[in-house]
Amino acid sequence: MSNPKHTLFWMTLFLVVVVVVCALIHKPLQAAFMANWVFNLLIVCVLLVGIAITYRQVFVLFPELRWIAQFRTGNAGLSVLQEPRLLKPLARQLDDDSKRDRFSLSTMSLRTVLDGIHSRMDEQREITRYFISLLIFLGLLGTFWGLLGTINSVGAVIVNLDMSQEDFGKVFAGLQSGLLEPLEGMGTAFSSSLLGLGGSLVLGFLDIQAGHAQNRFYDGLEEWLTGVTNLVDRVDDDPR
Repeated sequence: MSNPKHTLFWMTLFLVVVVVVCALIHKPLQAAFMANWVFNLLIVCVLLVGIAITYRQVFVLFPELRWIAQFRTGNAGLSVLQEPRLLKPLARQLDDDSKRDRFSLSTMSLRTVLDGIHSRMDEQREITRYFISLLIFLGLLGTFWGLLGTINSVGAVIVNLDMSQEDFGKVFAGLQSGLLEPLEGMGTAFSSSLLGLGGSLVLGFLDIQAGHAQNRFYDGLEEWLTGVTNLVDRVDDDPR
């Protein structure tokens, strides 16, 4: 079966590239982050949790592979290994008495086992997809929040603008100071969109890599079980 270490390598390499790019443009990123550091910190925390979940999806494959390797050796000792999670439907049908590939599953049992494993992997990926959607939602929420603040601030500036004064310098100074708050709202809008959409792209790539690792694991498992399953019921020879 395929080794998930290759997937971890590409995921880590991608994150290193992202960190290097962020370090090179840290000054504009810092300015964007500080536009509304509380809301942007929430987006970054969601991104970090999503990254941890995608790595977990790959790491959980290692105990499954160790269990399969121990089972295929034909040696006792499955009980000392960590109980598999994805392969729990298969582990319930096999025990320490089964040796190597000398066991048989019916076609219906094979389909039931594979469907159970596939549904468990889909459940894990649904969590990551939710975090990707959550990052996009937070980015859009920050955008609308910032735009709403900008509209209210611009309205307040227009209402408070006094054109009856003869000193246009004071009028311009008041207009200039009044526009600072709307600009802060625009900063919130664009910074949250930048972090939210950028985080969703990063998490989306990691989710694709984790999905590839799970699919390769599932394909290898299906190939192994299909090779040791009696797809056609055998008819015993007549003892006469």
